[in-house]
Amino acid sequence: MTTKTFVAKEQTVEHDWYVIDAADLVLGRVASEVATLLRGKHKPIFTPHVDCGDYIVVVNAAKLRVTGAKAQDKKYFRHSGYPGGIYETNFAKMQSRFPGRALLKAVKGMLPKGPLGYAMIKKLKIYAENTHPHSAQQPKEYTIKIAKQAK
Repeated sequence: MTTKTFVAKEQTVEHDWYVIDAADLVLGRVASEVATLLRGKHKPIFTPHVDCGDYIVVVNAAKLRVTGAKAQDKKYFRHSGYPGGIYETNFAKMQSRFPGRALLKAVKGMLPKGPLGYAMIKKLKIYAENTHPHSAQQPKEYTIKIAKQAK
């Protein structure tokens, strides 16, 4: 007797809402957990070519931290498209100017490239403070299963 492999259909997948409090958590550890939830790899119905993931609301993104000297050493680059038009900033400046953008860039790099990855990143909502406008969706509290490291 042979068993058929289960393949999730886009129409039948249910997307849940989760809220994650990122206060005093490490950037990379939060990003990897968020990418797993967005991708849907925590579900038994995971199918690589279907968006099985959930909606994620991250609050307190301004209170994210990095370990070691990465606050000054971690560089982010962007380019204007003109010759010599490269811009460089570090984690501390980016967090103070655009809280949560470092988390967005970290999660985006962990998702698949192409239309499926673009659809997944749209389900990530990041807020610098403790409040968010998604209470109507009744998001469940999600705790990151990684231990907080000593500073």
